[in-house]
Order: sequence, then structure tokens, then C-alpha cells
Amino acid sequence: MRRTAPSPAAPPRVLDRPAVAPPGAWSFPQPHEVALPGGLRLLLVDLPGQHVLSLRVALRAPVSHEARGTEGSTLLMARALDEGTRSHTDEELADLMERHGIAWGTGAGERGVHLGLEVTARHLDVALELLTEVLTEPTFPQPQVARLARHRLADIDHELADPGTRAAREFMAAYYVERDRPHRPLGGTRASVRALTPEHLQERHTTLSAQGGWVILAGDLSVLPDPERSIARTLGGWSGADVPPGPPGPARRADDAAGLVIVPRPGLAQTELYLGRPGPDRRTPHGWGTYQALGLLLGGSPHARIDRVLREEKGYTYGVRAGFRPRAAGGLTVVGGAVRADATVAALTELLQILQTPGAELEQAEVEQAANFVAMTAPGRYLTADAVADELVSLVSDELPTDTVTRTMEQLRGLTAEQAGAAWDEVRLGPGWTVVAVGDPDEVGGAADLGLGPVRTASGPGDDPV
Repeated sequence: MRRTAPSPAAPPRVLDRPAVAPPGAWSFPQPHEVALPGGLRLLLVDLPGQHVLSLRVALRAPVSHEARGTEGSTLLMARALDEGTRSHTDEELADLMERHGIAWGTGAGERGVHLGLEVTARHLDVALELLTEVLTEPTFPQPQVARLARHRLADIDHELADPGTRAAREFMAAYYVERDRPHRPLGGTRASVRALTPEHLQERHTTLSAQGGWVILAGDLSVLPDPERSIARTLGGWSGADVPPGPPGPARRADDAAGLVIVPRPGLAQTELYLGRPGPDRRTPHGWGTYQALGLLLGGSPHARIDRVLREEKGYTYGVRAGFRPRAAGGLTVVGGAVRADATVAALTELLQILQTPGAELEQAEVEQAANFVAMTAPGRYLTADAVADELVSLVSDELPTDTVTRTMEQLRGLTAEQAGAAWDEVRLGPGWTVVAVGDPDEVGGAADLGLGPVRTASGPGDDPV
């Protein structure tokens, strides 16, 4: 049989590689706002494909309104809401939540309390009924309150033992005016927590009001028949106290805040450093996005200015981070991390030198890189319903518009080195640093010669300020 030679193969077709274009502008999901009958405001955010719904309730209950000596009562009250109601015991509530796949959590902060849960759409009505029940008819049983107080005392012991948390607590005590609430831990002191009774928690609960409060529901709402009606029928009927609590009390920097606080920990292999000074809130005229980029540029990654020197060049640390923490009014510039004990003074010296970098020395390339990272990773940070709901809680608690994130990302896309430099100089040229060093006194003591200001040594086991 005669075989024919195969025809030569056609040359492969060469396709042009597509050009990679910059991503398009991204917008934070915008909610639909509704006024509920009892006074709460409702935000509905439809996120197709997010089948686990996130529900949040944010209520005004500033911890600064706690009576002196009852610090921690707001946090404990929030945690005790599901420990028993007039309709169900704590075990019955736990069983109902487990049976319907409801993840429940509570917390408290400078501005108020927040309640939250995650639930699938088919169990939303049950979740709303239980959330309304624990909000409207908690009983604060003595055994459960005592158990939560013991847990909080154990948390305090852990916070005081952990060098990082201990440094943060000592910073707050040194930085804020003694009579202002931020001077004392949000969760209370050992003495105040031991003194808390169900009556204290009940008293804090009676101050909760629907006025000024918010409900946020985020997720795939297309499968729900009428989420607005379901919420209006349950949470929407609660009104609480007739007069809502006032704004948070002052958070003033102490006149003698600048200086060094040494917390002796003999034999500690690393020294925990915590530095802070005044910073912006989210209403800063420089734009909050500017400070997000600055935080990343200075100490937000292993490639930031601080780690390039302290970690990569010197080998003093595994990482030191910098950032800005807004409060209801004003905020903090915070830098913190652990360094080798034998390099404490050298590391702190280098760190302070980096933090004195003039704004004019910031380079356009590094500013653009930081700004692009913050802006381009935003879709990933807000990919889930719980992330969107939590951000909305933060915005409404600060009385900021719900499009704040979108406008912040827009501002970042045009950020210049000159703008970032001016914002950084406003922080850099402010009052002196409050520096806390938790570590071996033989290694930390030399920091007293760095000219940071008065030197104080924390005494005793590290119990909280009263």
C-alpha cells in the first residue's frame, strides 16, 4: 500500500498578548435607607451571591457615660444580652441559635454597642425574632453575670501578661487625661469588673434607645420576599429609652503625655515598643485616604520604610507597624512592634529617625504605590457581606455618609507626594511621642537617654488605673 507523505504542518498562529489596562473605578456598595417605626434607621445592601446574610445593630451607648467605678458595665451588658430573657433561658437561646445556624456576637466601643449575627436567608425571620427578644427583654441572671465577670477578669490577666496588650494599656493610661474615660480600659479594671452586678447591667440597658441607632442587613436579598417588612415587624417595633444618650465624653491628651514609660519585664527576649501621638479622624481635610496610604508607606508592610531599615537592613525585628486610628473627634498616630532586647535602644533610635522624615522627602513613586495598593485592594477587603456591614457600622457610628469609602478611593487615585507630605508633616510636627517599652530593664533603661521627655516606670503587677 502506497503511503502519501503528510503535508507540512501549518505554522502556529501567533496571537497578540492583550494589553493589561488599569482596573476600572470601584464603588463601595450603596445601601437603601429606610426609617423604621420605633426610631431605628435601616440600611439594606443587596450583594448578589452572598448567601450568608450579615445583620448588625449599632446603638448609641458611649462608655464615657458609665458611672465611675462601673467601667466595663457596657461591654458586660452587651455580652449578657443572650444569657437569658423573660421568654427563654440561656440554654434555650443557645439551642435555638445552634438549631438555626445563627452565629451571634456583641461588642462595645467608644461610641456605643453593636450586636451582630450571620444567618442564611431561610432562617432570617427566626434570627430577627431572637435578636429582638434579647434586645428588649434580657434578665441578666446573677449566675451568668458572675460567669461573664470571671471571664472578663481572666481576659484582663491575659492582657496584662501579654507584652503587646500591656504596652497598649500603659499607653492609654499615660496619654489621656486621668479623668477622661479613655484613660481607663474599655472593658473595665479588675476592681470595677469585680464590683459589677446584674443591676449595673440592667441600668446600662435601660439607657439604650432606638433614636440614633441603625440596623444594617447585607447579603443576597433577592431570595427574601420582603426584608424591609420582616425587620419592621421585629426590630422596627422597639423604641427603648425616650431620650437617646448624648455624644461620647472628651478624650483629651494629657499635658505630660510626652515621655517614656518603662514596664520592667526581666529576662524578656524581645522589647515591645508602642509609640503614639495625635493623629487625624476621618474628616481630616487632607483626606482619610491620604493617611491610609501613609500608614502603608511608613509601616504597613515588609517593604515599608520602617521595616526596610529595622528588619531588612538591621535585623532588629520581625516587623514594626504604623497606622492611624480615628476616634469620634481626632485620632491617634500609632507605631508598635517587638524588637530584639539587646537592640532596644538602637532600634528605637532608628525608628524615631525614620518618623522624623520630612514630608518633602516622600517620593512620588512610593506614594503612588501605597495609594494604588489601598485603592486596588478595596474590592477584596469588602468582598463579603460581613465586611460591608462592619464598615457601614463604622460609618454610621461616626455620622459619615455611606459613600465615604467610594470618595476615599477616588481621592487616592490622584494622590501626590506633595499632598502626602503635607499630611505627614502635620502629624510629624505635632506634640512629642508617648513611648512605652515593655522589656528587660537592663536593655530598656538606655532609652532614657534619647531625649523623649520624662521617664516613668510602671510599678506593681500592672493592674489597671482606677
